Formats: sequence, structure tokens, C-alpha cells
Amino acid sequence: MKAESIVFALAGMCFGVILGWVLGTGQAGRPVPAAPAAPPQAAGTTQQPPLDEGRVQALTTILDSDPKNAGAALQLANTYFDGARYTDAITWYEKALALDPKNVDASTDLGVSYYYTNQADRALTQFDYSLGLDARHTKTLLNQGIVLAFGKENLEGAAASWRRVVEIAPDSAEGQAAQRALEGVAAAHKNGTPQGS
Repeated sequence: MKAESIVFALAGMCFGVILGWVLGTGQAGRPVPAAPAAPPQAAGTTQQPPLDEGRVQALTTILDSDPKNAGAALQLANTYFDGARYTDAITWYEKALALDPKNVDASTDLGVSYYYTNQADRALTQFDYSLGLDARHTKTLLNQGIVLAFGKENLEGAAASWRRVVEIAPDSAEGQAAQRALEGVAAAHKNGTPQGS
């Protein structure tokens, strides 16, 4: 089986699981970094979520009067992310991190935004930075595995990241998503490479 076939098979099996995880954790509150399932579709093939213009305006007003407000910069980045405006989200995640360089969630969301703008290498570099802040940050590890699998076609590296998530937090939403992704890798690649935990 060619590497592309394995990735597409994995993508098909994992997409619904990971999308469900993203939607489920997104409902609980915004500080949870989103897990990328695959790069966004070409323009016009899917409907973009609406941007909360009122929130953008309110946060911009706060930042105009207090440009060092890391919390407001992060909220603005999250608002742009939620509206699928990833280039704008990157700008504000970078500003938020310049003000609060130890915010692992902002760093991970920045990495996801890089991935969504077809910058898999920058995403992985950002995840390395996040893991330097917290080596056990399961959302970063889950996202790292997804970018390795879908962005770099590195299923062995992806499986290693996902195994680490399962090892750290097997009963968490991230641990369960990682376990299902590992099962998808195992089913898609039965000839002995990446296996589950």
C-alpha cells in the first residue's frame, strides 16, 4: 500500500472521530486548542463559520487602549480562529505569545493555525515550543500527531505522539481520540508498522 493510500485511509477513519472530539471540546469553552483533522477545504466547498464582528470590535477597542493586554490579544486570536480566519488568528496568537510567552494553549493554537494555512513545518516547530513549556500537554501531543499524519505523512511519528497522549491521559477526551487514531493507523497499516499502545 502506498504512503498516500495509507494516509487517505487513515484520514477517512480518523476524520469523524477527531472532528467529533473538536466539536465536543469546543462546546465546553474556548481555551481548548482545536485539533486539526485535515487542512481546510478549498474556498467555496464548505461554508465558513461566521466571524463574530461585535466581539472583534470590542476586543480591538480594548487592545487600542491597552496594547499589552495578553488576555484580550488571545481572545481576539481565538475569535478569528473560531471564524476560520487563520491568518488573522496567527497575527494575534503571535502577539499574545510575545506578551505571555509561557501560554502553552496559545502556542498550540498558533501551531494549529499554521497547519490550517498549509504550514505544517511551522506548526510542528510551534508544537515543539509548546512541549518545551509542558512536555505532557496532551492537546499539543494530539495535534502534533495529526499534523505528522496528515501534513507530513509520517505515520510512525504520529503514532508515537498519540501513544504518548494515551500514556499520559488515557481516559481524557484527547486520550480517547488518540487511541481511536492509533486503532485507525493499525487498521490502515496491518503490515507491522505503527501499532497502538
